[in-house]
Amino acid sequence: MASSSLLQPISAGFVAAISGFASSFVIVVAGLRAVGATAAEASSGLFAVCIAIAIVSTVGALWLRVPLAIAWSTPGAAVLLAAAGGHIRFSDAVGAFLVSAVLMVLCGLWRWLGRAIASIPRPLASAMLAGVLLPICLAPVQAVATLPQYAVPIVVVWLVLFRLAPRWAVPAAMLVAVAAILVAAGTGWVGEAAITPRLVFVAPTFDPLTVLSVGLPLFVVTMAGQNVPGFVVMNTYGYVAPPRFSLVGQGVGSAAAALFGGHAINLGAITAAIMASPEASPDPSRRWIATLTNGLLYLPLGAAAGLATALISAAPAILVTAVAGLAVLGALVSSIVSALEDVRHRIAAIVTFLVVVSGVVVGGIGSALWGLIAGAITMWWLGWARRDAHSRPADAPPPSPTE
Repeated sequence: MASSSLLQPISAGFVAAISGFASSFVIVVAGLRAVGATAAEASSGLFAVCIAIAIVSTVGALWLRVPLAIAWSTPGAAVLLAAAGGHIRFSDAVGAFLVSAVLMVLCGLWRWLGRAIASIPRPLASAMLAGVLLPICLAPVQAVATLPQYAVPIVVVWLVLFRLAPRWAVPAAMLVAVAAILVAAGTGWVGEAAITPRLVFVAPTFDPLTVLSVGLPLFVVTMAGQNVPGFVVMNTYGYVAPPRFSLVGQGVGSAAAALFGGHAINLGAITAAIMASPEASPDPSRRWIATLTNGLLYLPLGAAAGLATALISAAPAILVTAVAGLAVLGALVSSIVSALEDVRHRIAAIVTFLVVVSGVVVGGIGSALWGLIAGAITMWWLGWARRDAHSRPADAPPPSPTE
């Protein structure tokens, strides 16, 4: 009886680990390569975030005895991928990762800072995330047009399973993509893979423009796109995720991983829904076993980082981005809905979205931060105009169209 009661949360942790890794490791590696990482550094970065996930998940599960799910920042990896072509040195990117991690730690230590970050208008944060994700989500369409023999089977498998077994849609599409890559690239890439996982230390450098273009957007989308939903999921299933442990733990883990090329870890949302729900165990006091299992499994999964990176490096770039686009399509839908939910701020959200999608680089600073700034100015101006209108006397004539 005891063994059967343990089997269910262990199985849930196994499913969460496999589906979480398979669904988005492509975008992590592609994102690291986009900001200047070599194949060895990208492999090290993937391995480093897996170790960070394993340690923080294990400590959290054993100490707190709640199903606190830890994952890597998929929206953050999308920010890195969106920065492709910016001629960023990887050491500068690592410096930006560290700044993002320190900000996360500070949010956990000082509640007023956490509240200040939480006060960033949700429509703007969601619109920025949507703008980052849109070009990636267009990649499946572009891949079908340019490499139909490889891309069409991937999209078809994803679509069929999204209807029948949504949780496995992206992992199955990834398996089809691996088969397509093997057909396209042969087996020559295997010799280039580091079979034994290896961490590569990357000495950080701090370029202010890279911090503004990569570090701050990475921090904002990780908070808005992962941590906030993660806290909500935990509350939904009756758990309280301690903010101090959650934010400080992930910040310290992210900082350690950054020194070896990793970008960021955070609270899981989808994986949390797997491990904190009754399907993990009918007994809420046993669901922490699922997150313990999930964390421990990230060690052997991380050991495959070299093979995964070599495989992705051998693949046509558009095919890699296409799989990443399928992986973040749900996040794109959620961010668009969230951005446009409040009628009062739709114009500001659209302004943010359009500036981010434009990909403009002004003064060496990328479009993600400029979009957030443009949206904030628009929101402030339109809000001020509304307050001005509401302050008019009741008997005052209505404003003319040019007022």
